[in-house]
Amino acid sequence: QVHLVESGGGLVQAGGSLRLSCAVSGRTFSTYVSGWFRQAPGKEREFVVAITASGGSIYSASPEKGRFTISRDNAKNTVYLQMNSLKPEDSAVYYCAARPITWYSRSVYDPKEYEYWGQGTQVTVSS
Repeated sequence: QVHLVESGGGLVQAGGSLRLSCAVSGRTFSTYVSGWFRQAPGKEREFVVAITASGGSIYSASPEKGRFTISRDNAKNTVYLQMNSLKPEDSAVYYCAARPITWYSRSVYDPKEYEYWGQGTQVTVSS
């Protein structure tokens, strides 16, 4: 059974920072690509950032470059999302996702190209 659990969300003032964590169990974590997506009320789920299984390559959405950083600790089976300089428009439910490394030919930006999902954690940025 593959299980992903996000944590670290909450309320933060604009310009502040949060670090989200995604704990993964039930599979060989080091063989999976991981990513973060977010979904605001009334909006479609959108890509935020992804990282390869080895951590050697990172893919970021243009608006988040320089503000959001993804990292992974395979020994701890955990993926992190460090969010800095937060803006009200960053408010959303943030989801951790993963897929097998053998899906290398599929887009890392498309939520439909991920196999496993967590339940989400709410991030609210106030002005």
